[in-house]
Formats: sequence, C-alpha cells, structure tokens
Amino acid sequence: MGALATQPATALEAFLRQEALRPSSTYLIQPLPDGSVKEFSWAEVGDQARRAAAYLAGLQLPPGSCIGLLARNCAHWIIADLAVWMAGHVSVPLHPNLPADAIAQVARHAELQAIFIGHLEDWSAQRPGLPAEVHRLALPQGPEEQGLVPWSQVQQQAPAEPIMPSADQLATIIYTSGTTGVPKGVMLSFASMFLAATNFLRLFTISVDDRMLCYQSLSHIGERQFVEITSLLGGQQVHFVERADTFLRDTRRARPTLFFAAPRIWQDCMDACLQRWSPRWLALRLRLPLLGARQGRQVLAYLGLDQVRYAVSGAARLKPVLQTWFAGLGLHVVEAYGMTENCGYSHLGRPSRPRPGYIGLPNPGVECRLDEQGQIMVRSKTLMMGYHKDPARTAEVLDEAGFLHTGDVGEIDQEGFLRLTGRVKDIFKTSRGRYVVPAPIEQQLMDDALIDEACVVGQDLPQPLALVRLSPPQAPDRQAAQRQLQAVLDAVNLALPSTERLGCLVVVEQAWDIAGGFRTPTHKLRRNVVEATYHDHFHHWLVSGQGVLWHTDNEESST
Repeated sequence: MGALATQPATALEAFLRQEALRPSSTYLIQPLPDGSVKEFSWAEVGDQARRAAAYLAGLQLPPGSCIGLLARNCAHWIIADLAVWMAGHVSVPLHPNLPADAIAQVARHAELQAIFIGHLEDWSAQRPGLPAEVHRLALPQGPEEQGLVPWSQVQQQAPAEPIMPSADQLATIIYTSGTTGVPKGVMLSFASMFLAATNFLRLFTISVDDRMLCYQSLSHIGERQFVEITSLLGGQQVHFVERADTFLRDTRRARPTLFFAAPRIWQDCMDACLQRWSPRWLALRLRLPLLGARQGRQVLAYLGLDQVRYAVSGAARLKPVLQTWFAGLGLHVVEAYGMTENCGYSHLGRPSRPRPGYIGLPNPGVECRLDEQGQIMVRSKTLMMGYHKDPARTAEVLDEAGFLHTGDVGEIDQEGFLRLTGRVKDIFKTSRGRYVVPAPIEQQLMDDALIDEACVVGQDLPQPLALVRLSPPQAPDRQAAQRQLQAVLDAVNLALPSTERLGCLVVVEQAWDIAGGFRTPTHKLRRNVVEATYHDHFHHWLVSGQGVLWHTDNEESST
C-alpha cells in the first residue's frame, strides 16, 4: 500500500498503483497461435512479475545488473520488464531480429548477467551470439532446449516484494540501431521515462478507456514509451499482434483508439485497401457527399482503425501522399519526432493545425534551437543520462548548456513548426566542391507514388545521382514507368540549383532489407551500405547519357 500513499514517480510505482486500484481489470491481451486470446489482469501481471523477480533474486546477481530482453512483442515482454525492475536490476532490450554478432556485441558491452528469451524467428542462428555464462530464461512460447529455464519453473517461486527504485536511478539501456556505426547504449533514468510518458498522457488525453495495439518492436524507444510506459501510467489496455500475417485480424479484434506506427505500416495499410478496392473506384466514392464519409469509415473498419481518435507516425518521414490518403478516409495521421536519447519526446504534429511537410511543434517542456549548420538541438528533462561506458561520445552530443545535438538538420518556421531536411553526416561534397543535402531531394522523389524509396549519392562525383526502388502495387509496365520517372527527374531537377541536379535516376530491383544488411533492425536505411553496393557503377551511369536506367544483378539498361 506504500505505493498508493504518494503520487508515483517511476513506471514501477505507477504499475503498483494500477494493480492495487484495478486488480481484476484486463490489462494485456495476447493472441495465441490457435486464434484465441489470453487476457491478463493487472493482478495476474503483478503476480507473474513478482515470481520472475524472485527467480532473478535467487541468482544472487549484483544490484543493478543488466538483464536482457530478446523476444517478439508479447504480454510477457512487459511482465519480464517489470520483473527486472522489481528485482532491482536494469533492463536491456534487444531487437528480436538482431543477428548473432550484434547480440554478442550488446551482451559484452552491457555485461549481461541474464536474459529473457521469447518467441523468435531464427533463434538457432542467434544463439551463438549469446555468451555461455549468461543465465537464460525462456518466456512462454520461447525456445525449449537444454540450458534455458522454462517459464513454468520461473513461476514456481514465491512472489517477491518489489525493490523500489529511486526516480534518478538507471532504468534501462537501449542500444541504438547503428545506421552510421557501432550501436550506442543509451542510458535512461526512471525519471526521464516517467516524465515523457506523463506528458504523452496529457498530449493524447489518454484514459483507462483507451486501447492500444503493440506491433512495432518494444526494443524501439517509440513503442516502449508510447505503449508500454504510458500504459503503466494511464491504465489503458494493450493488445498484441500474434504475427505479421495476422495483423489485420488482430487489429480488427483490438479496435485501438490510439495507434502509433512507422510509415512502412501506414503504407502497408493503404496497399491492403488498394488491393481490396479499385483505387479509381475508391477515390470516386470518397469524393461523393455523405456517401464518401460512410465509405471512409468502411475502409477504416476493414483495417480495424475505425475507432482510432489519435493516429501517430514516427521513426521516419511519412509521405504526404499517405497523410492525404488517410485524411480522405477521415483519419488524420500526425508525425512525431524524437530520439532514443530523449525518450522519443521532442516534437508532435497537431491534428487541428496541419502543416504539410512539417512535423509539428515542440512538446511541453522542450526547448528547440538550430546551430550554425542548421542542426537541431533540443533540451528537456527527458534527456538520457549518457551513453553506457562512453563519456567521450556523450560529451559530443550533450553540451554544457544541456542541449542534445541530434545530428538532424532542420528548419523552424515563425510559429515554431519543425521540418527535417536531412542528417549532418549525410551531407556530401561533389568533385566540384559543392555540398549537397540529400534528404530534401529524396523527399521530392518519394512524393511521387511510383517511387517507394530513394537514396541520393554523389560524394566526389561530378554531380549527384539517385538510386530508387519502385512501389510494387502501383508499378506500371517498364515503358510506362520509364516515361513517368523521366518526368519526375525533370521536375525535380527544375526545382534544384544546377550544382545539385541529378545526373540520372537508377531503378534498383534488389531489395533493401535487413537480411541484406541494407537496414537496421528498426528498418532505417544504412546509406553507407547502399553506396558501397553500387559504387562501382556510379561513373558509368553518369556518363551513359541516359536519364533513367534500370539495374539488376545481371543487367543494366535504359530501356
């Protein structure tokens, strides 16, 4: 009852308050492989977390040890996270798609003492990355093999009394995706995570009546803060997705009222609808008075998003065409901006004040300014404690005034709206000595519905060129695409200074996926890998005299 005596100051205290006030209310809803669901009440979550905490205590680890979480999203991911905190330790989430070498890197750097392992797509390939001395505990539906303590055995312990952390204590170490180098371990305190979640509750007016869908990996700061931590504070229900191909089924069951997703998920939702309904027929229906609104609700119901009152996109830029398309259905998707280093808490779009091309305004308590390079700098009480075991890197990004140097380049209008224009490290210089910021050019290319992805390169080349991948659902035949792409290239170049104009546009058919090393586990594009893969062709493409070329593993052509 001590947790109820005062206002909570940590996510763990907030959970204990919810558990005491609403023990029998449903908190987590987990779909099962047979199509049924398992519901967990606040009391059931607390009981299982205490028993897991008791097992950790029995390992007699030093206080504040790092405990890993390697699993796809599930109810027991959150239960295990609570158990780590109840046992007085620090949780270290690992993305479920991490390869063995990356797992080994994190395990060594964080000095993992134990790890919870859940259901994974390729555990046999990941297993070699885990040091032998790390204690391995299996979550339900996790691997069953010698050396892994099954969840049933973990749950045989008598419930432990939680060890209550202080607000300024280290809560978690989240390793960044490493788009430009070795991942960094971001240390976040209980206070920072609590403050960010508290303000999210206010920004989105979240209550116990809300429902959320947990789909993006909880190892990512966006899902961790917006879904897990806010639910511990706000008491809303959290529904999970059983697997990728059951997304629509699980979303329709959950009918979330708040939905946070990456641009790729919003794109997949639109593509699913355009495969069910003819794009032209749907566009015509949506324009009709009265009938259009009804049709929009029908499409959203098909996606399971008809109850959503706040839709948010984060982790990457959302194409304006996606925002416009969902707005036509009656769902206004806003963008959020933040980094792991500030608990994902920085800027947010406002549905009542749409500003195409801009993310939004600073969140309450956030100061934002630009340095002389146009780099975005933010300051708030949600900033990290620093990088784990790396004071030098910490000093590079956190200045003496307390501002975080984000590495992102942007613009701020007179009303305070922020627009991202690129990354400081992505700016390159051509052989003519001209600096080029690739992101705005890439954004102009991707504004065309035919182009799914774009990567502009040009370091030490006489002029830049663009590598693009097409959107399969909308891709016409090659000749029609050739004409459309040439028109896009001409239009983009017309708007660019002569020093930034693209020499050519190259259609790449190879997938830029995680398996090929092109993306981080959080699906961010590794620009250096893209450049290295095609570097030997750059000069030939530029001198070919063709505006649009096609490249596969076995052929190049201008069609």
